[in-house]
Amino acid sequence: MDGAPRPAALPRRRPAGRAGGAELTFELPESARQCFHEPLQRGLKFTLDFQVITGGHYDVDCYVEDPNGKTLYKEAKKQYDSFSHRAEVAGVYTFCFSNEFSTFSHKTVYFDFQVGDEPPILPDMSHRVTALTQMESACVTIHEALNTVIDSQTHYRLREAQDRSRAEELNHHVSYWSVGETVLLLVVSVTQVMLLKSFFTETRATTGAVST
Repeated sequence: MDGAPRPAALPRRRPAGRAGGAELTFELPESARQCFHEPLQRGLKFTLDFQVITGGHYDVDCYVEDPNGKTLYKEAKKQYDSFSHRAEVAGVYTFCFSNEFSTFSHKTVYFDFQVGDEPPILPDMSHRVTALTQMESACVTIHEALNTVIDSQTHYRLREAQDRSRAEELNHHVSYWSVGETVLLLVVSVTQVMLLKSFFTETRATTGAVST
């Protein structure tokens, strides 16, 4: 898979036995766009899942184009989404993430790009005419359960990263607010001392003038 520079991490290939593709978490600066390219054969199915982990309102623009430049998918300011499509023409497909609408917010984006249908776990499973044995059925059930566990782990990992980012952001706001309150308290205290000092100075001066 080809991509623009400055990725935050290298693509991580999916576990064996699942559909091909890659996972990637990357940094998307403000007012920037990052595109990735994947050559696909005609009739091959692909799925794009993405989620904004940190930054701003946790949203990003995303679009997918076929080799002829036709837009297959386009959404604006999405926090997360999923798109599946079967390639109608062979060639290089492009999918881009854009943060051009944001002037100050730096984003961290995760995406999972899956290519192809998942291969059967049993040989000639798609061409069998007889019913599965109890052991084969158990294998299929376990396989599906493991896939669900993998997807759930990914989901909770992203949620944990997003919640941690929000907690750190809230902690920074609280720290800045505390520093601001401390500075304001010091300014008020110094001002009060100066006012009291000037008040007693003026009183002493007035008393001395009356005595004279």
